[in-house]
Amino acid sequence: MNCMDRFFENVFHLEKAKKQEYLLDELNKAILWHYNHCQEYKKMLDTLGKKGGHYHSLEDLPMLPVQLFKMIDLVSVPRENVIKILTSSGTTSQQVSRIFLDRVTSSLQTKALISIVGSYIGSHRHPMIILDTKSVLTNRSSFNARGAGILGFSNFGRDHLYLLDEQYNIQWSQLEAFLEKHKGEKILLFGFTFMIWRYVYQVCKKMDKKLDLTNSVLIHGGGWKKLLDQQVDNVTFNRSLREQLGIQSVHNYYGMVEQIGSIFMECEEGFFHAPSFSDVIIRDPKTLQVLPFGEEGLIQVLSVLPKSYPGNILLTEDLGTVYGEDNCKCGRKGKIFLIKGRLPAAELRGCSDVYSYQ
Repeated sequence: MNCMDRFFENVFHLEKAKKQEYLLDELNKAILWHYNHCQEYKKMLDTLGKKGGHYHSLEDLPMLPVQLFKMIDLVSVPRENVIKILTSSGTTSQQVSRIFLDRVTSSLQTKALISIVGSYIGSHRHPMIILDTKSVLTNRSSFNARGAGILGFSNFGRDHLYLLDEQYNIQWSQLEAFLEKHKGEKILLFGFTFMIWRYVYQVCKKMDKKLDLTNSVLIHGGGWKKLLDQQVDNVTFNRSLREQLGIQSVHNYYGMVEQIGSIFMECEEGFFHAPSFSDVIIRDPKTLQVLPFGEEGLIQVLSVLPKSYPGNILLTEDLGTVYGEDNCKCGRKGKIFLIKGRLPAAELRGCSDVYSYQ
């Protein structure tokens, strides 16, 4: 814990060599911990002929496909130490991931989130509008991805207004009162991409109602697949919100419930950044070989944060491209990358296929 606290002070300061050394040491320790404390994880590594704590490069670390968390419960602490269970978003017909957090992991993820977002918006807590409904937070011991995101990001604001009622209608009178109360102040906005588009932007567009949120900053993420299906990319999204709602400053973020806290924020240059305690590797979707910068492939995410479950090294179902490391014009260190979208379902490999290449 103490050795990690210094990384929360400046989460984008480590250059490549020092970062790789730090991550490799911490992730080897994490693998050994989970190997010794999670029976299911131990069985998987034994089956692969792999054991914990003896890897010499980040590329060689044993990764888990995120689909596994939809199939089995993976826990590395006694069940009585679990204080929160997070689930991925999905319909009732879909399997969802179940992520088990103890106090140590929950605290680390909160510190990480505060450090990452604080480096973009500062430490001052602004009046905050959450572009969602409060009903998503009904159960404080079990959250889906939306609820966990709202709870985590709400720490950055004050005097919170939930813009939507339980039927997802905009609460116009509350919004007008809030904007009048905080006239002249910077306002923090948070929401999930598709929710903002469908229940805020499209409603305002249909009503021909423009909002004056010029003095605000929006943080958003998730739900891009539905928007890309509607031919709405990041540029279109930002332009539309600027024209209809007046929002000038927008930061998209990439993250997942299986590694919550280790988010990748979009900088002023339009790239996602890997902080000091996280990293990304791009792999060929068919062979899982590591791809060089500039080539598109499956995104692998690494994080030192998970202690209560073996979610440190995950192969996602998302496609992306790394464009460089320690070279962004915004001044932040770490790899910079962009997301292309989700690998088509027909191309998603089963867990046994994924592991046959490791």
